[in-house]
Amino acid sequence: MNLITGATGIVGAHLALQLLQQNQSVVALKRSNSDIQKTKKLFSYYTADYEVLFQKIKWVDGDVCDVYSIIEALEGISTVFHCAGFVSFNKKQYEQLFKINGEGTANVVNACLEKNVGALCHVSSIATLQNPDITHCIDESVFWKSSPQASNYAISKYNAEREVWRGIEEGLNAVIVNPGAIITPGFWEQSSGKIIQTCYKGNLFYTNGGTGYIAASDVAKCMIHLVKEKQFGKRFVLVEGNYSYQEILTQIHAALSKKPPFIKANKQLLILAAWLEKIRCFFTQKEPLITQQLIPALIEKNIYNSEKIKQTIPFKLMPIEQYIKFVSQVFLDEQLSKKG
Repeated sequence: MNLITGATGIVGAHLALQLLQQNQSVVALKRSNSDIQKTKKLFSYYTADYEVLFQKIKWVDGDVCDVYSIIEALEGISTVFHCAGFVSFNKKQYEQLFKINGEGTANVVNACLEKNVGALCHVSSIATLQNPDITHCIDESVFWKSSPQASNYAISKYNAEREVWRGIEEGLNAVIVNPGAIITPGFWEQSSGKIIQTCYKGNLFYTNGGTGYIAASDVAKCMIHLVKEKQFGKRFVLVEGNYSYQEILTQIHAALSKKPPFIKANKQLLILAAWLEKIRCFFTQKEPLITQQLIPALIEKNIYNSEKIKQTIPFKLMPIEQYIKFVSQVFLDEQLSKKG
C-alpha cells in the first residue's frame, strides 16, 4: 500500500492518479484544512472516470511536522512518496520553509525507519544542485556548495535532502528525484499555473535566464518506475530539456493565442519590480509575484543533464511544448466555462 504526503499538491495529485490507474492502493496524508477538491479537479483533466478513481483514495489527517501523525498513518504502508513541501521566495516565510521542508522531511524519514517501511521516494528539487562553480551540464554528481545567491527555499530543500541521505545511511531504502521546473494544469495560483495565468492576462517581459523543465505527469511516472525497479540509494535529475525563459513564455503565449513577450527585463528592472511588488503587497496583503530572492534564478541560465533518468526509464519524457499546449488548452477551457 502507498502513502502519499502532499497529495493535494501538484506532484502528489499526479502521483495519486497514476497509482490508482495502475490499480494500486493510495493513502493520502493531508492537513485538516487541506482542499482535497483540487486533487479531484486535477484528475478530471486526464480521465473521464475521475470521480470513481478519486473515491478510492483513503484520506487521513496528519501533518509532516507532527511525527506521531505520520507514524500512525504508516500502519500497513509499504511505500511512501514524500511530495509534501513548501515553495516560497518570500523572506517572511523563512521559518515555514525550514519547518516543513527540513523538519518535516526528517519526521518522514524517522517514521519510515521506525515502521520499517519498504521504500521511500523523496521529491527534492534541482535547487539542491546549487554550485556557483558549475552552471552547465549539471547532473547528479553535482553537490551543494554554499553561495550568497542561494535562496532560503534552496537551502531548506538541501536540508531535506540531507535527511533522506541520513536515512539511507541508517538502512532506509530511498530514492531522491530532483525535478526541474514543473509544468502542470490546474493550480493556477501557484508555480507554473500562475505563469499560465499571467501570460493569459498579457505579459510583455522576459529575462535572459533559463532552466530545465518537465511535465508534472512525467515526474509521477518516473517516481513510480524508480520505486518499482528499486533504484535505492540514488538521485535522479528529472528534466525533459533545457529552455530559456523567453522560449517557454513564447510557447505559452502561442498556445494561448497571445502576442509573445518582447521586453527584456535586466537585473535593474527586476530589482525595481521587486520593490514595487513589496509596496503593492503591503497594501493588498497578497503574495508577491517577484522578490529579491527570486531574481538570481530569473537571470541565471543553468543547463541540466538528465541522461541518467532517460537511460533508466522505459518511456520517453513528453516534449515540453506539447505539454504546454495541453495545459494551455485546459486553462482556456476553464476560462470559457466561467464565461458560459
